[in-house]
Amino acid sequence: MDYVIKVENLKKSYGKQIAVDNLSFSVEKGTVFGLLGANGAGKSTTIECIIGTKPLDNGRVCILGVNLVKRRKELFEKVGVQFQEANYQENIRVGELCQVTASLYKKPADFNALLNKFGIGHKSNALVKELSGGQRQRLFIILALIPNPEVVFLDELTTGLDARARREVWHILKELKDKGLTMLLTSHFMDEVEVLCDTICILKKGKVVFRGTVQEAVEDSPYEKLEDAYLWYTDEEEKDNENF
Repeated sequence: MDYVIKVENLKKSYGKQIAVDNLSFSVEKGTVFGLLGANGAGKSTTIECIIGTKPLDNGRVCILGVNLVKRRKELFEKVGVQFQEANYQENIRVGELCQVTASLYKKPADFNALLNKFGIGHKSNALVKELSGGQRQRLFIILALIPNPEVVFLDELTTGLDARARREVWHILKELKDKGLTMLLTSHFMDEVEVLCDTICILKKGKVVFRGTVQEAVEDSPYEKLEDAYLWYTDEEEKDNENF
């Protein structure tokens, strides 16, 4: 199989607190991998370790067959990242921010086309601080796609979007997937996970409690819906109550 992301025995601690504990998984080319878990489960830390913004305590990460530690600069052109809490200059215009981002890459995507595709082309001359929460979120996704990446990391990609906007984003991402883009995403919306994800991994306190397809996650639980199954995997207190 053609794996775009391979994570082996990843471990990351902050002092005595273990954030990610011996995590391993692989993501196939052209698929969407969902990394799920409650707040504090280790999702964002995992992404930061994979893309190299935080050092690993132990383990190995490869993206597109390249060892991240040794050849991070080479990967820069092929990877897009949208962080849950992105900090961009507030007093820069949307079009200018996109132009600056595009200038960092050799073969960037057409950012004006992306702005239009995500429904904020009319905001090109607006300051970032003037955007609504949903518009900012769409902008952050666009910035992750400007590199024309082969793989993109999306952290809570539709937080702040209304129902219609979320579905529009899903449609765009499914189109990009059909063109071969590989995605790793985190989400608290199980309807989003069901629509987009080929494979999921559920974390609890930095450990894997499930890895497989959405259908397998439901089948391996006592429930018939993914949202109920997800709560069963992640909420120890509720699991204990099920035993009485």
